[in-house]
Amino acid sequence: MEGGGRPSAAQAVLLAASSAITALLYSIYRQKARVARGLEGARKVRLDGDLRAVLLEAPGRCVPYAVIEGVVRSVKDTLSSQFVENCKGVVQRLTLQEHKMVWNRTTHLWYNQHHPFDLVPAEDSAGVTVRVMKPLDAAELGLETVYEKFHPSVQSFTDVIGHYISGERPKGIQETEQMLKVGTALTGVGELVLDNATIKLQPPKQGMPYYLSSLDFESLLQKQESSVRFWKILTVVFGFATCAVLFFLLRKQYRHHRERQHLRQMQEEFRQAQERLTGTEGGEVLKNACVVCLSSTKSCVFLECGHVCSCHECYQALPKPKKCPICRQGITRVVPLYNS
Repeated sequence: MEGGGRPSAAQAVLLAASSAITALLYSIYRQKARVARGLEGARKVRLDGDLRAVLLEAPGRCVPYAVIEGVVRSVKDTLSSQFVENCKGVVQRLTLQEHKMVWNRTTHLWYNQHHPFDLVPAEDSAGVTVRVMKPLDAAELGLETVYEKFHPSVQSFTDVIGHYISGERPKGIQETEQMLKVGTALTGVGELVLDNATIKLQPPKQGMPYYLSSLDFESLLQKQESSVRFWKILTVVFGFATCAVLFFLLRKQYRHHRERQHLRQMQEEFRQAQERLTGTEGGEVLKNACVVCLSSTKSCVFLECGHVCSCHECYQALPKPKKCPICRQGITRVVPLYNS
């Protein structure tokens, strides 16, 4: 605490930082909780012959947030893996990740491409398909890693000298290929709409996330609920930390206020004692007042110094070894003083 009971700059910064972090975590927690509630309330539809009739009965031929499960099937051509033979898919992602020794820094270069694909029933007997739109916009896309390899960097002598001077030493490049394979079981969560004769699954318009997950719906819901619990715990922990900092500052300020109040009370008592002495018996009483309590008259002679400065009660209260309050000389004897 600084003068006047105000918190120091460091304490104010700590309180502001903890409050800001708590507010940020609470905002993330509310967003995650909203997503989990929306996912739990999403309408579950079956990919069968009744799906078209369900959409025809829905307002605007649209289910704003629906859950549907099916198997990936390519509409036309498929994408082939560049590293694995006979690996076909509809979404392909290539990632190059450069590793360096400085601060574990990495540089990401990625390349995504996809071909149109449908979700079909696992039995493929009803003849109903759902066209998946904008799969790369999904918050969770169930890609499978089909190839991963780390290529160590090869350095010449001049490269080693240059890296030693700059402080950066590349370790190598990690190459990764991920694909959404044909035949993968997929859980789609988004807006289900009947457009002419085509049933489409597309990103929802209410700000809810778009999912194309390889998990089943129950596992996907449990994953989101676990995320909500994690952010809730973080929010509570930082909230308690913020409350602790605030309590510490308020307690310091309260103690400072009590000390100032006590000081004012002592000053007021001292002023009243002076007024009482000067008001009842005049300046003579003030002159003969005890230098310690200022409320009783002097009644002791201290030897060997000979000072008359204290009443008997204040003499008894002096700490041992007793010394004269005026000259600080040791007191060997005390002679009572009687005023007539």
